[in-house]
Amino acid sequence: MNSLTTELKKIAQEIPPAIPGLILVLSVAIAARFLQSLIPGPMLNKAISEILIAVLIGLLVRNIFGLIAHTQAGITFSLHRLLRLGIILLGLRLGLQDVIATGLSSLILIIACITLALTLAFVAGRLFKIPVRLATLIAVGTAICGNSAIVATAPTIDAKEDEVGFAVATITLFGLIAVIFYPIIGQSLHLSDHVFGLWAGTAVNDSSQVVATSAAYSQAALNIATIVKLTRNTLMAPIIVIIGLIYQRMGEQTKSASAKMSWDKLVPWFVLGFLAMSIVRTLGVAAGVLPQNVDSPGNLANAAMMLKDFDEAAKFFILMALSAIGLGTNVQSLRTIGVKPFVVGLCVAAVLATFSLTVIMLTGL
Repeated sequence: MNSLTTELKKIAQEIPPAIPGLILVLSVAIAARFLQSLIPGPMLNKAISEILIAVLIGLLVRNIFGLIAHTQAGITFSLHRLLRLGIILLGLRLGLQDVIATGLSSLILIIACITLALTLAFVAGRLFKIPVRLATLIAVGTAICGNSAIVATAPTIDAKEDEVGFAVATITLFGLIAVIFYPIIGQSLHLSDHVFGLWAGTAVNDSSQVVATSAAYSQAALNIATIVKLTRNTLMAPIIVIIGLIYQRMGEQTKSASAKMSWDKLVPWFVLGFLAMSIVRTLGVAAGVLPQNVDSPGNLANAAMMLKDFDEAAKFFILMALSAIGLGTNVQSLRTIGVKPFVVGLCVAAVLATFSLTVIMLTGL
């Protein structure tokens, strides 16, 4: 409870300096929604989503015109706080039984993908002779939770600032590629919403990138991908602890590094928020105060309308967060990655995406 109070106070303090950036992010989100509404025909309308348009507008604004002064705080706030709030509200869409069923059915695939990504990153890192700490950061970033995993792992292995920077840039680049091209690949292969959601949830790196990629495909794909990605996120703490212990045994970790492990960063609290909302939906349906189906609510029309309002709020918070992805990506800085980390990241991302999709299609998950 004390931790929650502290977090809420921190959020309240972040809001005033974030206002200029929030206005910019809001403008991009509104522009993306408006432009998407002008696209004719259902096929083209589905192919070019408001999410993709928002990311592209953000990229263009950031890299052609640059950012207006004092907007970075709002961009960061949108990318972290609004995204997590949107994900929490998504929990109201899904009954707890659906969340558990999807999470458990995908768990073996998730563990296999994480194991493959970690192993491949270490092997490729050795092959291309990049520092073991940099290979580790690329590995956890690709395998578990993108930049959050990198930031959480860095202090436990004594990673240098430039290694963290290279890893973040690598993950950001390949995540951006996924956001733009995976929906196109999915439509070319005529993947179902379920298959695409599983694929995005297991093969794309960061939570924001998973949400962007799957939301660009369909609402149903977003539901599946969110559950799968949050299941991945819950594995972050044990895996990073194990990596820290391995470094300790190898003598690669100082005593001060093990003391730097931050449980606040290891525990994805918004996952608990998502589950709490899912429990609210389940209990509400069981008690007869929330409809099982919002499109056929019976005598619960007001409750259905409320759920639809929360759903629209979740969609728009996510749209704002993904507008912030584009606004927060400086293409110039991605050029500093270097050839070797880029190749390692490419190998891991390509093999992971191929492996995940192949297993899903062969097993009929």
